[in-house]
Amino acid sequence: MTRTNTVCRLASRPVGLPKVSDWQIDEEPVGTVSDGQFLVRVEYLSVDPAMRTWMNAGRSYVPPVEIGEVMRAGAIGRVIDSRHPQFAVGDEVYGTFGVQRYAISDGRDVTPVDTTLAPAPVHLGALGISGLTAYFGLLDVGRPQPGQTVVVSGAAGSVGSIAGQIARIHGCRVVGIAGGPDKCRWLVEELGFDAAIDYRAGDLRRQLKVHAPNGIDVFFDNVGGATLEAALARLARGARVVVCGAISQYNATDELRGPANYMQLLVARASMTGFVIFDYADRYGEAVVRLADWLRSGELRSHEQVVHGDVGDFPDALLALFRGDNTGKLILALDGS
Repeated sequence: MTRTNTVCRLASRPVGLPKVSDWQIDEEPVGTVSDGQFLVRVEYLSVDPAMRTWMNAGRSYVPPVEIGEVMRAGAIGRVIDSRHPQFAVGDEVYGTFGVQRYAISDGRDVTPVDTTLAPAPVHLGALGISGLTAYFGLLDVGRPQPGQTVVVSGAAGSVGSIAGQIARIHGCRVVGIAGGPDKCRWLVEELGFDAAIDYRAGDLRRQLKVHAPNGIDVFFDNVGGATLEAALARLARGARVVVCGAISQYNATDELRGPANYMQLLVARASMTGFVIFDYADRYGEAVVRLADWLRSGELRSHEQVVHGDVGDFPDALLALFRGDNTGKLILALDGS
């Protein structure tokens, strides 16, 4: 049986928001599976803000996607052909398969997905890289203590929504920053945040003073820019700032905006630490066990916003992140065979 693969490749490096011309959608035959390999039909693609940084040339925590390469993406799919002793036809697996309908793998960095534990999309959200990032970023880097105030920017996103819930589980007062009243209402009413601030309403510094009157003990930052500056102005003594991401800066066409008031770290005897989730790979199992326990008990809620389409719909799905269209984890489900 001859199969045709649909592939999304990076055609040029974007300036600002990615454009249609920055992508190339190709149709090509699926390759032949050799000994020690297997073929995966990709079912769910993880859509993440970090993808925008992978499209840039230059030094980062992972090599950039090169022009002409398949766009990098974490994905879940089903094995449909195998000549690998550890992967059987029918297995559901996770790997960096890229934005394409089919992928051939030798099994390196591919892990089984236990759909008896949770549906496949949850393994891209709370039980996937998003949940792991929230878990280690908050607990290992932020080190919250019961009764402390934790503020999360990008709180309605895939990582922020989980980080805030973990802080609540650990007995902290949790304040989320998100865009729009609907997202703020969701954070408080559905996820149990103590308060939520709509940054689009303006005067973020005043709102932080209202909702964190004794200062911020842990700031889990997914946004950067002006939001980071506002939080630095409200740090409590000994605060920890966790630099997880900076989505406000990813499409900047001029110089990146850093915090002009970084000396607040000195005033508050605070620290600001960046981290990369891949550094915790040997501890993923520990985190998944605890995250799964919290899901089963109902203490943690996972929300996946699954949009259905095909490989050619990926570019617009990525833009949805920067339009602020998503709540929770954004996933592109590839329909059809």
